[in-house]
Amino acid sequence: MSPLSRRPPERPSIPRGDALGTYETYLEAQQIVDKLAKADFDVKQLSILGNDLKTVERVTGKLTYGRTAGAGAASGAWFGLFIGLLLLIVSPTPQFGFVAAAILIGAGFGMLFGIVTYAINRRRRDFTSTHQVLASNYQIIIAPEQLGRAQELLSRPEPEEK
Repeated sequence: MSPLSRRPPERPSIPRGDALGTYETYLEAQQIVDKLAKADFDVKQLSILGNDLKTVERVTGKLTYGRTAGAGAASGAWFGLFIGLLLLIVSPTPQFGFVAAAILIGAGFGMLFGIVTYAINRRRRDFTSTHQVLASNYQIIIAPEQLGRAQELLSRPEPEEK
């Protein structure tokens, strides 16, 4: 238990109950939960369960020395900007040269670090990618005693917005 929390942490478990509905996308399931929330339904009783999970890695490009140098320089420059602003704040006489110098030094070290890291790992991974975990479908799980009320609320037509 965390010293700052009031309740003990929940153990991960698959939610139990009845399926209110099965949806192709997470967005569709989310919209149903949102509709129930707007109808003053206690949404803490609901869970969205993703079924048949798959990991999808989409390749976004080829990794090169130039690309790693640029990415390293950019992240180093941001860190340098942060350090430069800290120096500017604590300095008795503010000088904006500190900020510019910190950005340049940060970019240089970031570029160097990016190139060295790429050189070490070069043959293991020569591409960039993004990862996603996707489900084939999504079910809204609800306590059996709440199923009827939720179905009733969902069958009501939505009020027109003015």
